Amino acid sequence: MADLGQPDSSCAGKKGQKVGKNPTDRGKMGTKRHIIVDKAGIPLAVVISGANDHDITVHDEAWGSLVVARPKGKKVQQHACEDKAYDSDKRRVWLKRRGYVVHIPRKGLDTELRPEDKRYPARRWVVERTGSWHNRFRRLKIRYELKPENFLGFVEFANAIICFRSCHA
Repeated sequence: MADLGQPDSSCAGKKGQKVGKNPTDRGKMGTKRHIIVDKAGIPLAVVISGANDHDITVHDEAWGSLVVARPKGKKVQQHACEDKAYDSDKRRVWLKRRGYVVHIPRKGLDTELRPEDKRYPARRWVVERTGSWHNRFRRLKIRYELKPENFLGFVEFANAIICFRSCHA
C-alpha cells in the first residue's frame, strides 16, 4: 500500500517530520506555526517546526520566507513586533539592519522599563488573532499529514483564504 501521508492502520507508529513533544500539553506530539503578519493580521510568511523547537531557531527562516518584498527607501516606516522569546541583541540588530523599528519586550522586565525604552501600543494581539483564524480550519487544528510539505501546503492555502476574505470583508 502506498504511503499517502495520511494516518491509518499501516502507519500508526509514524509521527512525521517537524513534529515534537509539546512542553505545554503533557508531551503530546505537535507542530508550531511561526507566522509573520502585517498590521491588519494578513499572513505574509509562515514556517512550521516541531512543538519542542525553540522559536529563535526558525526566526531567520521565517523572515526570509516573506511573500511580499519590503518597500525600498526609508519613506515607509515598518515595525517588527515580537514576543519575549526573541529577546536578544543579535535579533534586534538583525531586524534593525533590515530597516525595521524593533519592538521586543525584554526578558525579566515586566513592569519596569529602562529609560531608553519607550512605551508602544500593544500589537502582539494581531498575530494571536491570525493564529486563531488558522485554528478555525479543522485541517490545521489537528495535524493529520505525515509529510511537513503537505501540512505547510494546507497552511498556505488557509492563508490564501484569509487574504481573500479580508479583501471581501
